[in-house]
Amino acid sequence: MVSIIFEVHATTFDNELQRGSGHGDVDLSPTGVKQAEEMRSRYAGKNLAVVFCSDLKRSAKTAEIAFSGTGVTIVSDSRLRECDYGDYTRKPSAEIKKLKVSRIDTPFPNGQSYAQITDLAKRFLKDLKRNYDGKTALIIGHAATQYALEHLLKGVSLKDAIEAPWAWQPGWKYELT
Repeated sequence: MVSIIFEVHATTFDNELQRGSGHGDVDLSPTGVKQAEEMRSRYAGKNLAVVFCSDLKRSAKTAEIAFSGTGVTIVSDSRLRECDYGDYTRKPSAEIKKLKVSRIDTPFPNGQSYAQITDLAKRFLKDLKRNYDGKTALIIGHAATQYALEHLLKGVSLKDAIEAPWAWQPGWKYELT
């Protein structure tokens, strides 16, 4: 079994402007930098074997601020990316939110579907299980990463995961058996 702690990346300028970044490679805002520093304190002394993050700047920078110099290995993995909103990238978040359920199996125009993202996460989890069995891994990702984890590890339908009210919390816990 692998114990997984999932954290969403720290706040970006797009988050503050209520825009959906998708694969847009946006920076952390000053608030986000502070949140990443708080994450560092939150996990100080915890027994983490590894920290995985998506290769998008907001996730990678969160990991770098929170874990550089701590002795915990940080591994960037593109399979943990946010859904590619295609033509909707950096559009208002409210506009994207209305479309999410209709994009479970049908990709966003010139983008991806949530089923495609879930397939990438499934392949990531297979590798995680093979390489980190018996250990604790922290994943810094995006909303789509969490939808996939809810679906794959807790049996929640993608529709229910997407429609569930979302509120930030300091880490979601999962078990990969």
